[in-house]
Amino acid sequence: MYAKLETRTFLAMLVGVSFAFILLMKPFFGPIFWAVAVALIFFPVQQRLTRQLGNKPNINALITLLICMVIVIIPVLVLGAALITEGMGIYQKIQDGQIRPGEYIDQINRSFPAIQTFLAQFDINFGELRDRAVSAFLGGSQFLAKQALGVGQNTFEFFLSLALMIYLAFFLIRDGSKLVDLMIKALPLGDERERLLFAKFAEVTRATVKGNLLIAIIQGALGGIIFWALGITGALLWGVVMAIVSLLPAVGAAIVWVPVAVYLTAVGDFVPAMILTAYGVLVIGLADNILRPILVGRDTKLPDYLVLLSTLGGIAMFGINGFVMGPLVAALFMAFWGIFIREFAEEEPKEVASSPLDLDEIHEDGKRDTDN
Repeated sequence: MYAKLETRTFLAMLVGVSFAFILLMKPFFGPIFWAVAVALIFFPVQQRLTRQLGNKPNINALITLLICMVIVIIPVLVLGAALITEGMGIYQKIQDGQIRPGEYIDQINRSFPAIQTFLAQFDINFGELRDRAVSAFLGGSQFLAKQALGVGQNTFEFFLSLALMIYLAFFLIRDGSKLVDLMIKALPLGDERERLLFAKFAEVTRATVKGNLLIAIIQGALGGIIFWALGITGALLWGVVMAIVSLLPAVGAAIVWVPVAVYLTAVGDFVPAMILTAYGVLVIGLADNILRPILVGRDTKLPDYLVLLSTLGGIAMFGINGFVMGPLVAALFMAFWGIFIREFAEEEPKEVASSPLDLDEIHEDGKRDTDN
């Protein structure tokens, strides 16, 4: 009896201390998460260095981290600085009246009166839709300006978080395998389940960050280049916006370049409008269909509807980090329920294999990741 009381007391204190530790780490959640993502993505680089240079954990981890900084962190910082400058410029032009989004919409309405007639069939008031679009545009530019001001005022906090992320990434790259083995030993879920879940976590993180993010950067770059070539104001800003919306399936970069093509047609710039339309369909649009299976893979991809909902929900809950965390939570949700169906439900394994998440393949991926 006394031994049971001791065990229960210990477990209660363990849960309490663990919860307190999570609250303690909450302010550093962003840097910790991205450090884990960096370690997962660049772990193969560290393994290759180990094979070539030998078992030198500190040197190999340092070289891996330097490679990450050169090809990822520094370019992102440069792009972010350019984006802030561009966003401030757009916001200032709106404040000075040089850019009038309402007039652009009115021009489209005058050139294509059928749009207003079409919307009226669905009881949609064009005037209200116009006001909402203008408010959204002004709100977006104001948001960018506030973010730029916030970065300027919190420069020390930003670079502190960046330094913390780099510092943590070094140790996670160096000791990641040991930490995973330690967590598998500590968690009371069963070693096989834990390895499967860790394999799924690594798989989705790599696919989302390395695959989807790279595709978004490519689509944003392609969109920014054509905007710049056609002389459209704020090409860099719109390129980044296209990169962001490219993360959302069924929406994509078309939400940016299609209205611009319509406006160019409305003002009589037919040649630029045709060029932008053809480029958007044949180059920007096909980039996703061609590159996603190569960089992400069909087997690791969640259903598009689930990616869309989880990405939007993740952004609403976690901010900018949500575009990775949302699909990650959705994938773990599918993995947990897949394990439950396979081990506890009465359905046959063949019925489970027909679900969007192929458990047998994940199980094999988990074994391969463990063996490596």
